[in-house]
Amino acid sequence: LLAAPARAEGGTAAAAEVQIEVLHLPEACSPKSKKGDLLNAHYDGFLASDGSKFYCSRTQNEGHPKWFVLGVGQVIKGLDIAMMNMCPGEKRKVTIPPSLAYGQQGYAQGKIPPNATLIFEIELYAVNKGPRSVEAFNQIDKDGDKKLSELEISQYLKEEFARDGKKRHPSAHDEILADIFKKNDHDGDGFISAKEYNVYQHDEL
Repeated sequence: LLAAPARAEGGTAAAAEVQIEVLHLPEACSPKSKKGDLLNAHYDGFLASDGSKFYCSRTQNEGHPKWFVLGVGQVIKGLDIAMMNMCPGEKRKVTIPPSLAYGQQGYAQGKIPPNATLIFEIELYAVNKGPRSVEAFNQIDKDGDKKLSELEISQYLKEEFARDGKKRHPSAHDEILADIFKKNDHDGDGFISAKEYNVYQHDEL
């Protein structure tokens, strides 16, 4: 359900807006999430029509919170909007109109009917500098050769995991590493170049 097979229906997005209700705001609210940040969150999804739950991240992937980059279309448009300016520890209840979710098509695989308004309860755990920032690239690129090797990204993941202190299954590291290369090593040379890495820099979402 992280992927967004449907884009907002033309013309209706401007009229429809995401409604955000803050359920819990920690005293220390920093850093706030922005486009391009790497977020770690749990969320439950409900159909507004009857309150039935169609998604729960705690029952997926052995209960690990989801990692995704904010504002680049890795989640539906409404979630990209709803999770801006959140801080670690914050909880939100958000209502997303069909035009910013799965539109007229719905999403049969996810048990979402056409023209469904969705409600998500979100708990944000971590806000990290996104993997698309120049600072992050230079931080990962230890030998300064302007390309990222598997070893360099593996080391970066270990440091990130140690920093947030969450317990993870040992295989999580290898799975994420393989996924990063599958999605970013476009020419298949075993390295992620600066150009491949910055695939989102011209993103208009």
